[in-house]
Amino acid sequence: MSTLAPTIPLAHGARMPVLGLGTWPMTGDEAATAVTAAIESGYRSIDTAENYRNEEAVGRGLREASVPRDELFVTTKLNKEWHGVDGARQACEASLERLGLDRLDILMIHWPNPDQDRYVDAFRGLLQLRTEGLVRAVGTSNFKPAHLRRLLDETGELPEVNQINLNPWATRDTSVAFHREHGVVTEAWSPIKPAAILDEPTIVEIAERHGRSPAQVVLRWVTQQGYVTVPKSASPERQRENLAIFDLELSADELSAISALDRGEEHVTDSDAFGH
Repeated sequence: MSTLAPTIPLAHGARMPVLGLGTWPMTGDEAATAVTAAIESGYRSIDTAENYRNEEAVGRGLREASVPRDELFVTTKLNKEWHGVDGARQACEASLERLGLDRLDILMIHWPNPDQDRYVDAFRGLLQLRTEGLVRAVGTSNFKPAHLRRLLDETGELPEVNQINLNPWATRDTSVAFHREHGVVTEAWSPIKPAAILDEPTIVEIAERHGRSPAQVVLRWVTQQGYVTVPKSASPERQRENLAIFDLELSADELSAISALDRGEEHVTDSDAFGH
């Protein structure tokens, strides 16, 4: 029997698996095959984005799997040219068409792009889409606490999930604290990148102690703290390994030791300066 990831409740009733498959930078047949293989291995959450240019392939992978659509949780994200109430609708409808779906489980604003100053209107558009049932949940990606605070101040609402670059070298404590205070789920992208993280002696030692791989230890460090994550892998064997972590329990000391590897945000892309 396949391992299934536990799920976490989102603020408006959806439940999101705490571990899913990231699909960037896979495209074409590689992406479709990886998605199908992951679902057959027990994955129920698949993460894509307009900017990955693989939504059609991801949709094909979803259809070729043997699991019903209602059991899957599909995330995609919109680019900055769609920041606006009407633009969010256009982006959603275009992604649905490319994916071959009639609704999304969560639609995210991929980057805040504060220089163009339209992310609040984009978020208003997402809220409308949720009201109408085209999306089950609304999210953001790469938003800092200041961006989230502005959403709250101007709309009275916050995203249900904020996806950020988070790993043992970038624990993102300020963002995580804001999320926890306001009931926003933290989602980690690239949790095991850069690959050198997996060579950290602390992580290697903990992995050896438990008879696990360093990647499994890092993914458990992420999920055991209550975060969601979407590691990318095209390898069915690695996909299964990434999912087979929920019988591993790290001690409080082990969690703290991994968190102590934090280097601040030196290798985190500044979302006030970059975005698409």
